[in-house]
Amino acid sequence: MAYNFFYYAPTEVIFGKDTVTRVGELVKKYGGKKVLFVYGSERIRTNGLLDQIEASMKEAEIPYWLLGGVVPNPHIEKAREGMEIAKKEGIDFFIGIGGGSAIDTAKAIAYGMTDPDKDVWELYDDAVKRIPSGCYPVAAILTIAAAGSETSNSSVLTNAATGIKRSYNSELARPKFAIMDPTYTLTLPDWQTESGCADMMMHTMERYFVQGDTMEITDTIAEALLRTVIKNAKILHKDPQNYDARAEVMWAGSLAHNGLTGCGIHAGDFACHLIEHELGGLFDVTHGAGLAAIWSTWARYVYKDCLPRFVRYAIEVMQVEPGETDEETALRGIAAMEDFYKEIGMPTRIRDLGIMPTDEQCREMAKSCMVASGGKKGEAKVLYEEDVYNIYKAAL
Repeated sequence: MAYNFFYYAPTEVIFGKDTVTRVGELVKKYGGKKVLFVYGSERIRTNGLLDQIEASMKEAEIPYWLLGGVVPNPHIEKAREGMEIAKKEGIDFFIGIGGGSAIDTAKAIAYGMTDPDKDVWELYDDAVKRIPSGCYPVAAILTIAAAGSETSNSSVLTNAATGIKRSYNSELARPKFAIMDPTYTLTLPDWQTESGCADMMMHTMERYFVQGDTMEITDTIAEALLRTVIKNAKILHKDPQNYDARAEVMWAGSLAHNGLTGCGIHAGDFACHLIEHELGGLFDVTHGAGLAAIWSTWARYVYKDCLPRFVRYAIEVMQVEPGETDEETALRGIAAMEDFYKEIGMPTRIRDLGIMPTDEQCREMAKSCMVASGGKKGEAKVLYEEDVYNIYKAAL
């Protein structure tokens, strides 16, 4: 029997070529009077995207400001900088241009502006976890298919001063609209493309490897999504200019993290995300690549406790031949997943990221994981501090 669930996906999606020309119209539709665009690199200038955005905003006669320099594993300091601009200029609408880093920063600014005299990091800080009084309107112009932040309730920020990376989830920050033109992903480096594919797959798998009953329709949607990403990640590794493959993974990234693939389950696992966040905060690794580096070690650590799901994954997603036992089938599926990561240039061990945490750092990361999660984490198998430490060590 399926578990009760709450599904909320209010974001208006505008998908396809040249859709960015509608940004001014959409801001006006959702009541924006003054807009702050938040972005990372200057690539949006060189590829012509910013020119189209500015032309649309001028046509709509809506004033706007720009805040660039958002980095991967985005820093809370940039959100504070955005808040200062917003307070000074009376900005009431925030749009992230890019991937999860830019969109999450825009969300943090929008949260912060409802309580402008308080530190927005308190929403993310384990010791405080303040609840915001609201959230200003947020939207997204997607140029990197990965995090799914363009339609999700989630944001992840890093405190550069402490090296702590934390998330905050609230329906208040669901974007009003998301403009998604795969054309602007055509020039992404392969590492960024494939890291994004690993990220969106993990968002789906975190909801797939669970205990208890599930819904057949949810399972089959998740499996089809995963097969689609695997197929198109391989295509893009060889043919990065393939628009159709770019479109498939861009839409998959949104569906992977808007809650659809978690309908009817008991709870998501998200242990791999928790474990990777510590790596990202301490070593600034690319998020999707960090997840890939952790996954197979985590899988071998927990699969016996969640054997039916790993067997189904092996057959339905990785499409391996069943072994003589369920355990053999599950292990074949894990090995096939590792082979896929290697085929698209993703790491399968922490050392593949070019880092080698010390034993002390592994201990500290495991401890920090438990602080963030309240002492335990996981649905496929409940993990405690020693378990997380063992996974870090085995993944090296």
